[in-house]
Amino acid sequence: MRQMMSATSRHELLVRTAIRYRKATWMEKGRILNEFVPTTGYNRKRAISLLNHPPADVSLPRKRQGKPRCYDATVQAALVTVWEASNRLCSKRLVPFLPEFVAAMERFGHLTLTEEVRQHLLCMSPATVDRLLATQRHPNGRGISTTRPGQLLKHQIQVRTFADWNEVAPGFLEADLVAHCGDNASGSFLYTLTLTDIATGWTECIALLHRSEADVTGALSEVRKTLPFPLLGLDTDNGGEFINYEMLRYCEREKITFTRARTYKKNDQAHVEQKNGSVVRRLVGYDRYEGVEAWRALSALYRALRLYINFFQPSLKLASKKRDGARVTKHYDTALTPYQRLLTIGTPSEEHAQRLRCGYERLDPVALLEELQALQDRFWQYAWKEPTQQSTCAKAAQEGKTDLVPEPTDKVDAATSEPRRYRRTKKASVPHTWRTREDPFEEVWGQVRVRLEIDPAQTAKQLFERLQEQRPGEFTSGQLRTLQRRVREWRREHLYSEEVLRDAFYANVVVEVAAETPPSIASAG
Repeated sequence: MRQMMSATSRHELLVRTAIRYRKATWMEKGRILNEFVPTTGYNRKRAISLLNHPPADVSLPRKRQGKPRCYDATVQAALVTVWEASNRLCSKRLVPFLPEFVAAMERFGHLTLTEEVRQHLLCMSPATVDRLLATQRHPNGRGISTTRPGQLLKHQIQVRTFADWNEVAPGFLEADLVAHCGDNASGSFLYTLTLTDIATGWTECIALLHRSEADVTGALSEVRKTLPFPLLGLDTDNGGEFINYEMLRYCEREKITFTRARTYKKNDQAHVEQKNGSVVRRLVGYDRYEGVEAWRALSALYRALRLYINFFQPSLKLASKKRDGARVTKHYDTALTPYQRLLTIGTPSEEHAQRLRCGYERLDPVALLEELQALQDRFWQYAWKEPTQQSTCAKAAQEGKTDLVPEPTDKVDAATSEPRRYRRTKKASVPHTWRTREDPFEEVWGQVRVRLEIDPAQTAKQLFERLQEQRPGEFTSGQLRTLQRRVREWRREHLYSEEVLRDAFYANVVVEVAAETPPSIASAG
C-alpha cells in the first residue's frame, strides 16, 4: 500500500492522525495503528514513533529536482520537420543520415537552424528520436499474393537461399512483382516490378500494364539503361512471369546469372520483400488500378521515386549474426543511402561517380518529396471504384476534371500534418442466419417461450436447470450459452419492442398523474 500513496499523502495523513493518536486511550491507539499501518505501509514500530513524535515541519515535502530538459520544443519542431521531409524514416536510419540531410535542406533554404539547435539535433541518439516522435507514428496494412508458380525450367535454374548471398560488388539484384489488384485478384490490373541490389540497396520500380513474359523482359531491358552499375545477377521467385524460356534465354544472352528462390520461402528474397512493403505499398497502397492512364500515372510516379529513395532514404545492412542456443544476436552497420554505399564500394569508373555526385548536388529533397506527393494525388484518382461510380470517375479523370473525382477515403490530404497511410477497406460483414448443427432446444422451445411470457423475469439459467430436471441426461452444461443467446433474442424481439415500451411509458405516466391529482378533482371527474 505504501507504493500506492505519494509522499505528500502520507505526510498529510500522519499530521492528522497524530493529533487523534495523542488524545486516544490505550485501546483506541491500537485501533488507530491497525488502520494507519496498512494504509501507509510503515513498520508498526516506525508508525508508533512517528505518531508520538511527528515532524515539526507540517509543510508539504519538496519535489525532487530532476535533470533539466536538454531538447526543448524548438529542437523537437526541427526534428519533426526533418523527419517529415525524409518521408518518416525510422530513427536508426535517420540519425546517421541527419548531418547530410540537414545540410541538403539548408542548402535549398528549407531549414534555418541556430548553432545550438543544430548541435542538439545532430547529437541525438535513436532512442531520443523515437521518444520525441512517439506521437507521430501510425501502422500500415497488408496486401494479398498473386504469385502463380512457373512449372517449366525449374530444374534448369539454380536455387539460391537467403544464406547464399555473399556478393560485395553491386549488380546482383532480387526481383519480385507486386499486384495492384485491391481485394479481387481476377481480371486485368497493374503490377510493379521491384528490383533491389543486394550490396547497395539500390531499388528500381517499374510499372507493368500486364504480367507476361514479354513485359517483364522488356522492363528488365529498360531498367538496365538507368542502373548506375551493370546487371550481373538476377534472383526471382518461382512465378511463371520469371520462370520461362524467354527470361532464361535473355539472361544467357546477356551473361546474367539467373537464380531462383525456394518455393514458399519468402525469406530467400528478404531484400526485395522488404522493399515491397516499405517502398511500393507505402507509396501506392492497396487499391485496385486498371487501364493505360493509371499505368502512365504510376510510371511517372516511379520516375521521381527512384531519385528520392536511392539518394535520400538510408537503410541498414546486417553486418554479423551470432547464435547462442536459442538466442540470435544481430549487428547492423551504419545507415547509409544506396548512393552512399555505391560510392563507398566503388563504381566502374571515376567519370560515372562524378556524374552521380553532380546529379546529387542538384537534387532538392523537400521539392522532390512534394513532387512525389503531387504525383501520388494524381495517381490515386485512378483507384478502382464501385461499378456505379467507375464510369463517372474514369471519364472525369480523362477529361482533367479532377474536382469531380472523389478522393479515396483512406488517403490523407498532403496539406495536413497527418501521415499518408494506406489500408484496405474491410468487407461488410454478413449476419450469420444459417445453422450448421441441429437445434438442441427445438422440441422444448415452446415450453420455454410460454414460461417467459408468464414470468419474463426468469433467467436463462433457471430455465435451463428446470429443463435438466425434467429431461435428465438430455442437456449438457455446455448448452447453457446457446439457451442464453436464444432468450436474449426473444426478449429483444418481444419484451423490448416499441409497442411494449410505449405501453409501459403510458402506464407510468397515468400512475404519476393519478398520484399528483387532488382528491377534489378526482371525485369531480
